[in-house]
Amino acid sequence: MRQILLLEFANKRAKTMNKKIKFSNNDIIGNNHRIYNGDCIDVLEKLSKKSVDLIFADPPYNLQLKNELYRPNHTKVDGVDDAWDKFSSNETYDEFTKNWLKKCREVMKDDATIWVIGSYHNIFRVGKIMMDLGFWILNDVQWHKTNPMPNFRGVRFTNATETLIWAKKSENQKKYTFNYQVMKQLNGGKQMTSVWQIPLCAGHERIKGKDGKKAHSTQKPEELLKRVILSSSSENDLVLDPFSGSGTTVAVAKKLGRKAIGIEKEQKYIKITKIRIDSINENDFCNLRLKEPEKKVLQRVSMQELLKKNYIQVGQILWTKDKKHSAVILQDGNIKNGVGAGSIHKIGAKIRELESCNGWNFWCSENDNKLEYIDNYRVKYREKEL
Repeated sequence: MRQILLLEFANKRAKTMNKKIKFSNNDIIGNNHRIYNGDCIDVLEKLSKKSVDLIFADPPYNLQLKNELYRPNHTKVDGVDDAWDKFSSNETYDEFTKNWLKKCREVMKDDATIWVIGSYHNIFRVGKIMMDLGFWILNDVQWHKTNPMPNFRGVRFTNATETLIWAKKSENQKKYTFNYQVMKQLNGGKQMTSVWQIPLCAGHERIKGKDGKKAHSTQKPEELLKRVILSSSSENDLVLDPFSGSGTTVAVAKKLGRKAIGIEKEQKYIKITKIRIDSINENDFCNLRLKEPEKKVLQRVSMQELLKKNYIQVGQILWTKDKKHSAVILQDGNIKNGVGAGSIHKIGAKIRELESCNGWNFWCSENDNKLEYIDNYRVKYREKEL
């Protein structure tokens, strides 16, 4: 039976939406950033349903390492051999994965999304379970490590990537946050792709213990979490990490002005996270909080309105850009040509043999022997009439 360490649960009668956790003195309690010390499945059961805006999960990889690994100079490789990454079988791992994903889905808001990261050892199993539970995958992102650990034995390719699955709760979920323009800004004005070139933690970012060894075997770089959080959440949103580890998710969330909850079983990582979070002054990182620009909603303008104000005329001839097709403007604002009569969009779609067509950027008028899209009439109308 799973045990939650150092937690007592208040309000035992509350069994549905508003279960609350009473923290012990060993939990980090901040106004907006909290770490729950306990088993993730048990803690997730106690969180309020539909309360989380974004989840980032870095579950155990289930590496199933059989032997120790050594470099050519006979020094031991400091890899992942932690107890938390050991499972008795793939079936046990799958059951564990299904259980924590189900609980995550319960605490996600109806417009929330989830990111799960993994290696080739586990990510395909995780992805299948996610789909079986009803999650709908939006993207798979490849984290390309620019400084990967080499394959010392030389028996396979250097493993230089990890996969992140980004998914919404269900296929029918209509809304979710994606800050497209923010990602474009981070990528030098170009659309960001699903391949992210980011180095492993090194130097001052790598947290180390008193012995000089890395404090956590799979600490993720802050740049990775920065992209995850900026792309799919807004300021003051609540971000959850069910496998908090060294606290990278909570730390980056604080820097970016998001609220955060981390869940972690091991007390040594709780201590690391506390030091890390306490050292962050949120005001020092305001420059990182990129926001999606507000979309300018243009007022609709119809062909009939353009006719009334004499921007276009009944009987005027419209042309396609290549001048292979023409149409005449009718009194009701529709157009007519050899394929029939209808809106500028409908006739354009018929000519192009497509389901739809934006007629404003398909049809042109001829002025002084030059063709210009009729959308220019809408622009002029808005400038003068609205």
